[in-house]
Amino acid sequence: MKHLFTKIVFVVVSTIFLISCNAIKRVSEEDSLLVKNEIFVDSIKSNDTKLYNQLYQKPNSKLAWTPFRLHLYNMAKVNPDSSYQNWLYKNPKREQKLVNFLSKKQVNRLGVAYSGINNWLKKAGEAPVVVDSAKAKRSVKRLQSYYWNNGWFNVKTDYSIDYKEDQRASASYYVRPHKPYFIDTLNTKIDSKVADSIYKLNQDKSAIVVGKQYRTLDIESERERLTSLYRNSGLYHFEKEYIKFDADTVNTDQKIHLNLLIKDRQVTEDEETKRVPFQVHKISKVNVFTDYSYQNRNETPKDSASYNGYNIYSYDKLRYTRKAIANSILITPGEIFRDKDRTLTYNQINNLKTFKYPNIRYIVDPDDPKGTDLIANVLLTPRKKYSTNVEFDVSTSNIQVFGIGFSGSFLIRNVFGGAEIFEISGRGSVGSSKDPVDPNGQFFDISEIGVDLKLSFPKIIFPLQTRRIIPKYMSPTTNLIFGINTQQNIGLDKQNASGIFNYEWKPNTKLTNQIDLVDIQYVRNLNTGNYFNVYSNSFSRLNNIANDVLDSNSPFFDPENENETRLSIPSGANSFIIESLSETPDPDLTSEQLQEIRNINERKERLTEDNLIFASSYTYLKNNRENLYDEDFSIFRAKIELAGNVLNTVSNLTGLNKNSNDRFEIFGVEFSQYVKTELDYIKHWDLGGKSVLAFRAFGGIALPYGNANSIPFARSFFGGGPNDNRAWLPYDLGPGSSGGRNEFNEANMKIALNAEFRYNILGSLNGAFFVDAGNIWNVLDSVEEEDAVFSRLDDIQEIAVGSGLGLRYDFDFFVVRLDLGFKTFNPARLEDQRWFKGYNFSEGVYNVGINYPF
Repeated sequence: MKHLFTKIVFVVVSTIFLISCNAIKRVSEEDSLLVKNEIFVDSIKSNDTKLYNQLYQKPNSKLAWTPFRLHLYNMAKVNPDSSYQNWLYKNPKREQKLVNFLSKKQVNRLGVAYSGINNWLKKAGEAPVVVDSAKAKRSVKRLQSYYWNNGWFNVKTDYSIDYKEDQRASASYYVRPHKPYFIDTLNTKIDSKVADSIYKLNQDKSAIVVGKQYRTLDIESERERLTSLYRNSGLYHFEKEYIKFDADTVNTDQKIHLNLLIKDRQVTEDEETKRVPFQVHKISKVNVFTDYSYQNRNETPKDSASYNGYNIYSYDKLRYTRKAIANSILITPGEIFRDKDRTLTYNQINNLKTFKYPNIRYIVDPDDPKGTDLIANVLLTPRKKYSTNVEFDVSTSNIQVFGIGFSGSFLIRNVFGGAEIFEISGRGSVGSSKDPVDPNGQFFDISEIGVDLKLSFPKIIFPLQTRRIIPKYMSPTTNLIFGINTQQNIGLDKQNASGIFNYEWKPNTKLTNQIDLVDIQYVRNLNTGNYFNVYSNSFSRLNNIANDVLDSNSPFFDPENENETRLSIPSGANSFIIESLSETPDPDLTSEQLQEIRNINERKERLTEDNLIFASSYTYLKNNRENLYDEDFSIFRAKIELAGNVLNTVSNLTGLNKNSNDRFEIFGVEFSQYVKTELDYIKHWDLGGKSVLAFRAFGGIALPYGNANSIPFARSFFGGGPNDNRAWLPYDLGPGSSGGRNEFNEANMKIALNAEFRYNILGSLNGAFFVDAGNIWNVLDSVEEEDAVFSRLDDIQEIAVGSGLGLRYDFDFFVVRLDLGFKTFNPARLEDQRWFKGYNFSEGVYNVGINYPF
């Protein structure tokens, strides 16, 4: 209660301070501070954001109903240098005292710092918005233009400014739209027969709809559509300026008779200007220069080759295969000119990562007397064949107090002459563990090292021809990826080897398809005896049961531990589990304790067993985002993965014997068999004023079958963390209502929902309010713990809810993020203690991340 009272007092005092600030401190006596805008449409006040966005003057931005940035600006001194000097010399002895206490140099620096603080306040703040009648008149004209462009041709607008005695003022704008105009007819007059026939074939796709209210945006959209249509239908010389519209609105009773006019193109020959009908142009030749530079622009190529109509040249020895170059050019000899082919070629060349941004030039073929043939010259400039990259980082985790990581890569382009890319990357780290095995040992007692090899081909490598299904404009890629990773003194000391063979192609700029034809992963645990040292929560629960039922002299306890009766690790703990789960367990064990031991043993076996995963998957990705600055978009990703089916079929066909668990083994390891699917949807709404509403929904489930009754740890789901439910740490949430009793809580089913409102505070500093919901559960696997299993629809009530606020600082190339999450609804608590019991700063979870969570 004391802390709550302190917080209330702090908020009240802060509010009073901000309100008491003199907002008109920097407003001259002749001016007035604009505090409010109002727009009235037919005498009714409007709240339409689009209308208010037309105004040239808006009141100072507010944070929590207070013009915070204006107050920051007002806090700054107008002339900080003079203010500092006046303060310094106001008292004759002040300067000398400061010099004696600091130094002459430090006193001067103090003045520079004072000036810098004031300049920062001005830059971070916001100057007062003073009423400007000229801008109000421009706003009226802009409102009139907005309505006119949306079909209200008889709109009337006006404004008034209400000046208050306290140097504050509000502006009111009045709009009388009258009746809107609708498009009644659309007539065309296209001089060129070719252009006219193309228009009629595509008339049903027009952006102008008869009977619809007039919008200037529709007219502009139709101009864009026709320009794209013609330039992708062979009309090389066509430009948007050739398209004209005129409208007849005289005595038409709010109806528009619209005319589309396209004249022949205008050319000048021998100082004579004339009009020439548009013609369809086709590509007669495609010349590709593979090592073009400005220095050799006037040189004659020394090497050349041809392939399927493509002429390939090189000023030095040709270092690329003909097929690889031809496959990267989407401009095809013998076909009509299409502007989109040039764009597709740009994209394809960039995807190769072998050449710099290409230069594509068209010229009229001098050998064609009709002047309809075009020659396309594609000028390619190679990137450096070799490139390197080195990175270094410092980190901490729930395993290590301090860690140093490093990574590097070496990239080779055009390995086999077909624009292939081969990349070798390595990574390693050393760290100091939180619970060292030998407290007197060396500081860096844990390590990890890994190597990855990746070979990319700019085509689909498959025994059958795939060009009809996946044409070259889809930027097909085949990737071969191999990796190996080993850990020492990190948990169970894992060794991890993986190999992936996949295909990727993009039907358009928004869609991406990926097929992992072969995805193999082998995980080997080298130090399984260390399990109960790593998963200490499981050991504590097991040890408590042992203390309840065993005599203190039991051989299962560690004889060297004089302070407490404690199971020895690993022999004592393992022996106690084996005896308890035998046909003749200790009679003092209750049914609840036996179930607890079974749960502990099930998790131990699952996390210590070696894994062999032989999987295939398909991923579909649709991303509508135009660029990094687009904040009104959606992203949808769907993935399905199947594992173990091929190995299971081969094992049955070859008559392989099953082990004691009635499962097949490959190289002594029971291979995993499961089906896994994931759905992920992200949506952003741009609310204007640098405000964004972001939403994410994720659902995933992995079901074991056949040769497995559980999902490998590497392919399971977890909850919590900076990119999930931010009121819980990573792996701390769930499963279900179990309360995250283990160190690394994971399960085979997950639901996650996130909503976040993002807004600008000042400059590059942004804020956010968020609500996260979700949980993980076990379903149809080997886990028996009721609280962790999703067994009925009512278990959906175990979805955890977290909420909180955050700060983001945008460095342009990345964003640093700090989030504070509170447990709003915690399903691990008793039913009457679940809501808002973790909603205080002492139980808040701080998350630091790079870039936005979704």
